Amino acid sequence: MRTEDVLAAIATGLWRWDNASGTVTLDGEAARLLGLPAEPAVLPEAAARSRFHPVDWNEINGIVNLAVAEGTLAEARLRVMDEDGRVLRTVRSRSKPLLNVTAEGRVDYELIGTIQEIAEPQPGTTAAHTPITGDWRRSREAFLLDAGRALAEARSTAEVLRVAASLSMPGFNPDGLAVFGVAGDRLSIIGHHGHGAGDESPFTDMPLDTDYPAAEVVRGGRAIYLPSPEDYLRRFPVTWPLARRFGRESWAFLPLIVAGRTMGAWMAAFKHPVSFSPDERSVLTTVARMLAQALQRAGVAESERELTTGLQRSMMPQLGPEIPGMTLAARYVPTGGGLQVGGDWYDVIPLPSGRFALVIGDVQGHDVRAAGLMGQLRIAVRAYASEGHRPDAVLSRASRFLSGLCSSQESDPAEGPDYQSPRFATCLYVECDPETGLLEVARAGHPDPAIRMADGTVLMRPTAGGLPLGIIPDTDYPTTRFPLEPGETMMLCTDGLIETGGHDLDTGWARLRAILESGTHDTESLEKLADLLVQAVHGPSSHHTTGPLADRREDDIAVVLLCRESADCGCGTSLSHPARPARRTVLTVAQAEPERLAGARRQVRELLHDWTDPEQVDAAELMVSEMVTNVLVHTDGDALLVAEAVGELGARRLRVEVADASDELPHMRHPGEMASSGRGVLLMEMLADTWGVDPRGAGKSIWFELYERSKPAEDQAR
Repeated sequence: MRTEDVLAAIATGLWRWDNASGTVTLDGEAARLLGLPAEPAVLPEAAARSRFHPVDWNEINGIVNLAVAEGTLAEARLRVMDEDGRVLRTVRSRSKPLLNVTAEGRVDYELIGTIQEIAEPQPGTTAAHTPITGDWRRSREAFLLDAGRALAEARSTAEVLRVAASLSMPGFNPDGLAVFGVAGDRLSIIGHHGHGAGDESPFTDMPLDTDYPAAEVVRGGRAIYLPSPEDYLRRFPVTWPLARRFGRESWAFLPLIVAGRTMGAWMAAFKHPVSFSPDERSVLTTVARMLAQALQRAGVAESERELTTGLQRSMMPQLGPEIPGMTLAARYVPTGGGLQVGGDWYDVIPLPSGRFALVIGDVQGHDVRAAGLMGQLRIAVRAYASEGHRPDAVLSRASRFLSGLCSSQESDPAEGPDYQSPRFATCLYVECDPETGLLEVARAGHPDPAIRMADGTVLMRPTAGGLPLGIIPDTDYPTTRFPLEPGETMMLCTDGLIETGGHDLDTGWARLRAILESGTHDTESLEKLADLLVQAVHGPSSHHTTGPLADRREDDIAVVLLCRESADCGCGTSLSHPARPARRTVLTVAQAEPERLAGARRQVRELLHDWTDPEQVDAAELMVSEMVTNVLVHTDGDALLVAEAVGELGARRLRVEVADASDELPHMRHPGEMASSGRGVLLMEMLADTWGVDPRGAGKSIWFELYERSKPAEDQAR
């Protein structure tokens, strides 16, 4: 009996689908199953396609591609239709794809296989009501969409493995998973699920030439399906004892391939038998591809985080040993883009004199080059400071160092103009005497320090400054001296803390000042205050997680807090004491810097921000402006302003002194209507509660006092 007769007896036909010629060759039984006369026929592809349900025909391409990739048989269930759209029968096709490479290099294939009738569905039912796998396919598509979204959102290898373990595949859910990685010629388990602790020991370090399914998958790059224990034992008898103890019935081992490179293998094990139909293999293959891509992304992200963390740890110093009488706190938050490294830094440097220096700075840019320059500049500043140089000399040498560093780099067109462009850096250097609290400040284009007084009042402390580092090699940086009184806290920060979130220097400073003066940190530590300042810009922990505030991480942030401890310090104890601490500020206005007169007026107004009578605040600001202007106009020296407010709220006394080096005493004058000067003493006589002039060696001190007046009763009622 011929083979064709045997196949016809069991309702099985032969067909051949030639993709190159676009023809389908059928024997007699195959033609009968397709609703044609029972004789051999050669049909155009379109004619054969018209005999099948459109949904089923569309599945063939995916099934064939999967079979070509895996080197397996292409299996599909197809519904045969008549001219009226009714289902005649359902057939199962099993065929082997054969690849043909033409002389032009085009790859075509032929499908040679069988068509066999299966019992379902019953003839006579319409195509609209006889979906074979429609519901399953919709479930599969929904599952793959959910799986792809979940794997795409995983940010670490551990998260990817957790997502893979939680996937619930439609119709066949594995209860045991393992991901194998490759390192050299060794195979090891990256993670697993559904196994006990220690079960992975035999597989943790396995040579690639081992007779184990995962090793063979990595070597060959093709999936291995083992529907039963017998299949496992037959194909891998050496390693079968390792798998037998887990009590599984079916296994699928799939390669994890990214960009043509096999990076590992994925095992899905089942306690129930699985036949691994083409649809099931298609789902497993798709999940394996998504899993491989997710693992690669997670590996890259973890490498970047490790690099970022290493850079930060190597470039950001520890605050070091405790300083007697002082408390320190610091924070660094990288920008939200790229590798999350940038040019901001801070440092605490012990000095040979027994003092210490606080340094905070910002190198232009948020890239790797900025981080590299920052590391070099930080080391240079530390070296100059450790040699015992004064603050102005440290910054002058640092500016020369940065300028020479940028100019010495050779230009490389491949690196782009931005990488080789000159960079500058802002810096604030503070030398502190922990015994007296004396601060000596040199500033290179950096924001001024802020002082939080013992009673909670916050002032921006104006200091003399010069150009940012690296712009001009030889630059002078004047030094400003002022004391940090017991109970006061100094804040140094980079512009990222002030300007992030769309703020400018004024609005950003107002935001920070509200946090510093809020009083919510009075009973907390200085560390809590540092956290509150960062959260005011980013929100809670936004430098660790993404969220609605992630877009506000547009610049690096560095902040340093220095508190001089006292009984009523805000670093750890309450500020509610019977005697309210004094509020004091000192400022020098030099002859060469008349523009700092505006800073003197602002200092007085900020000092009296909670004064009950606003008219007295205006009067104090007017008298200070007049006194300092007289020194700049009528003498050859600088003006030293000292303002102090003492007493309880509502009954305080403000005393302001302006000292100069001239012996000429002020006297009362009666200026005419058009006179442009001569009203200073007259104003003080009218506005001050008391005033006077005190000789002081080679110079004098002009002072006035105001006594705080409560608002009238009718004003309070309103």
